[in-house]
Amino acid sequence: MNIVSLFSGAGGFDLGFIQAGHKVLWANDVDKDCAATYAHNIGEHFVLEDIKDINTDTIPDCDIVIGGFPCQGFSLANRNRDISDERNKLYLEFVRVVRDKMPSYFVAENVRGLLSLEKGEAIKMIVEDFKKIGYDVNYRVFNAADFGVPQNRYRVIIIGIRNDIFNGNFPFPTPTHAKKPDFLHEKWISIGEALKNTPEPDSEHNLKNHIYSKYKVTNRNFTGHRRTDPDKPSPTILAKKTGGNVAIHHPKNHRRMSVRESAIIQSFPLDFEFFGSMGSMYRQIGNAVAVLFAKKIGEEFRRLENEVNLSEKAEMIVA
Repeated sequence: MNIVSLFSGAGGFDLGFIQAGHKVLWANDVDKDCAATYAHNIGEHFVLEDIKDINTDTIPDCDIVIGGFPCQGFSLANRNRDISDERNKLYLEFVRVVRDKMPSYFVAENVRGLLSLEKGEAIKMIVEDFKKIGYDVNYRVFNAADFGVPQNRYRVIIIGIRNDIFNGNFPFPTPTHAKKPDFLHEKWISIGEALKNTPEPDSEHNLKNHIYSKYKVTNRNFTGHRRTDPDKPSPTILAKKTGGNVAIHHPKNHRRMSVRESAIIQSFPLDFEFFGSMGSMYRQIGNAVAVLFAKKIGEEFRRLENEVNLSEKAEMIVA
């Protein structure tokens, strides 16, 4: 399917859909470092401009609009969360593009704190906004670790299907991994396993972006400062905008994880190169949708596309 990507960042969401066999026609973000990273690794179809200033007539028609609208205002880590936060209103730009382009589907990603914002009123408002423009909407919380990503990363996935094609089924992905494996699920992948073959940044290596924050390693019960258990999936990779980097502890707890190690935990390919300052690279990775998880969502849309095509062929034969 043809994709339009909003709030694209470094391109984790897009790359996952591309790996699943889709084509991204147009992508947008306002961050210049993201633009450099995206163009280098994915393609020149990236538009560096504020979405509020973009006329939707300049955006190509597509089958799916995807994007993770900025989540800092919705995050549980933001103690001053409020529905009036200017960052929360950016989802209305997502609504505007979907309304004007009327794709068959849209997929939006956000932090799970979105569901509790304003005692649940924020998600109700978002769903109603999409319903008003002609979409059936559903949402679920997923943990990326349940899909082979070596990281506990809970995110809300909102899927919309245009009313005239909705058949009662939403293409949510089915978990492939679990904390306790069984005949349907493999065991979660631990951070220790994911990084076991990664050399130390200070040793001789040929990895891109294998630099790390020298911010001291502590052991406090606070986000970004807890010890890492090497036998479990990584804590959530963070995206701190101000106040310095708070990279997650390496599984040996002797230093912070490098930019490259953080990217590995977010399931970016080893040859995916990030641009900008070290802080910017950490932030791009922390803001991204885990690539493997995005691929699993993309595969569900490929399955849906194949089912639609088979149905259309059957109708043609009957006719």
